[in-house]
Amino acid sequence: MKELKSMRLHIGILGKTNTGKSSFLNSILNQEISITSSIAGTTTDVVEKSAELFPIGPVTFLDTAGLDDFSELGDKRIEKTLKILNRTDVGIIVCDYNGFSDVELDLLEKFKALNIPFAVVINKNDEQAISDEKLNIIKNYTDNIIQISVLKDEKLTDKFVELLLKILPEEFSNSQSMMGDLINADDVVVLVTPIDKEAPKGRLILPEVQAIRDSLDNSCVACVTQVPQLEKTLSVLNVKPKLVVTDSQAFKEVNAIVPEDINLTSFSILLARLKGDLKTFVQGVKTLENIKDGDRILIAESCTHHRIDDDIAQVKIPKLIQMKTGVKPIFEHYSGHDFPNLDGYKLIIHCGACMTNKREVLSRIMLAKNAGVPITNYGITISYCLGILNRAIAAFHLKY
Repeated sequence: MKELKSMRLHIGILGKTNTGKSSFLNSILNQEISITSSIAGTTTDVVEKSAELFPIGPVTFLDTAGLDDFSELGDKRIEKTLKILNRTDVGIIVCDYNGFSDVELDLLEKFKALNIPFAVVINKNDEQAISDEKLNIIKNYTDNIIQISVLKDEKLTDKFVELLLKILPEEFSNSQSMMGDLINADDVVVLVTPIDKEAPKGRLILPEVQAIRDSLDNSCVACVTQVPQLEKTLSVLNVKPKLVVTDSQAFKEVNAIVPEDINLTSFSILLARLKGDLKTFVQGVKTLENIKDGDRILIAESCTHHRIDDDIAQVKIPKLIQMKTGVKPIFEHYSGHDFPNLDGYKLIIHCGACMTNKREVLSRIMLAKNAGVPITNYGITISYCLGILNRAIAAFHLKY
């Protein structure tokens, strides 16, 4: 299976204009990914490129506009560049023999605040070597430095990979499994995957595909079925399933069919644990116990998609909350990589985040905590509203 973009290591390439950021990316990949020029400010938007870096594996590069772009649209470009920090797993600052200025130092403070590991690439050493004085300033912040020429260095990719391995986040050094700690070899895992109006034509949604692959990676028997066939599926199995995973929207029906002595959860809750903070999400849903008429609830989605008549975010979750609580909050919706101003919200309900990476989910959790707004996710919210949250999280040794 091609590695999902959301599970790749996201590498942000940042720095001032005309230091060779785009040329650096092109040289690493040996492709003309980004337009390059001697004219400062050639890169005007974030350029994304997925690749394989041996032995690290799948990565996504984020090539950005210069942080000292003083053009007419410069402020907007800088703002957009800095927003990618919320999905940057590793930061690479590209500078040249001029060394660091307040621009790079401010960036280092942002890395520190967001706990983003970083390294420094000093470019253009074929033109002029950086002075010891300027190099020592950089060394005050990190020893993870390479000095290169993107135009002439034949070992550039090898040097960069060696540098990257020094700062690789723990979760990428020891990649997490979606269900690996819940199942053992030869266990049977039943995956309930409704084929309804929201299912993409001719394929499964990403969390379902991930769960199938994770079952196989852990040498399990993956049994894929739909709700109408679930009862028969369970009856023909000659062993008790170790785990049943369902689409959150089918929780009610699946809960009624699956015996109580079999662990049951949802794809959304598995993703909440893999990419976010499951305990924080469970704690956040408690806010619904005291929600009132007119309280503002933000429903946040990582991606944009075509809305259907009974869309989960626009229709199903609001309806479930109103039925469970007996009140009428104000539901507001937001899609994409950004977060709106969180002032005034009583609760954030986040999607399963199948289309974004762990760094971005954790960044959003941090933004919510800093704003004092509880946060939860779709699967947790749905199971709470249906009165089955404790069953849905029992496999993770959690209790509401």
